[in-house]
Amino acid sequence: MSTSVRIPSAEITGLYGGMVKMFARKMFGQVPESLGYMWHNTRVLKDTMGFGQKVHKWDRLDPDLASYATIATAAFIGCSFCVDLNYFMAHNEGLDTAKAREVPRWRESDVFTPLERRVMEYAEAMSQTPSAVSDELVEALLEDLDPASLLELTSRVGFMNATARGNIALGIRSQEFAAACGLEPMATPSSATV
Repeated sequence: MSTSVRIPSAEITGLYGGMVKMFARKMFGQVPESLGYMWHNTRVLKDTMGFGQKVHKWDRLDPDLASYATIATAAFIGCSFCVDLNYFMAHNEGLDTAKAREVPRWRESDVFTPLERRVMEYAEAMSQTPSAVSDELVEALLEDLDPASLLELTSRVGFMNATARGNIALGIRSQEFAAACGLEPMATPSSATV
């Protein structure tokens, strides 16, 4: 597996480029390197960022559950950029970062509720190829979530699959956003538990 990005970075220029860099600095404190890679096709970048912002505004699912599902998906797929970025975003949004840092080892950790565990189990099951979501898991989730929340959970996991898998294919790695704001490193599983 490659340890470097597989496409060259492009210079972010023009009026739109200035707006993108300003938005990135406001959100992340810096311009993510991945923007330079995505700059080769600004339409894809713009549409992906636009949809990502829409996903972020969805509000039927509890924000902590949404965060755990997103991080669990990214960790399961192996996207270090996505895990780091979403841990950083959980911090910036005032979510429970003590729990968020435990997501990569959620099966071993004792900090999660049964619902939180089912949400992360669902995220991983949905991320497998082929999908391993069972009727029983969906029924258990629907005991605590309404159908609208389950649909949002499903769509969030689907979006994270698309972005995480794309980042991995391009060789995009963590940019240490979480470390830059003083967050503890993400917990790591003590063994393969999938």
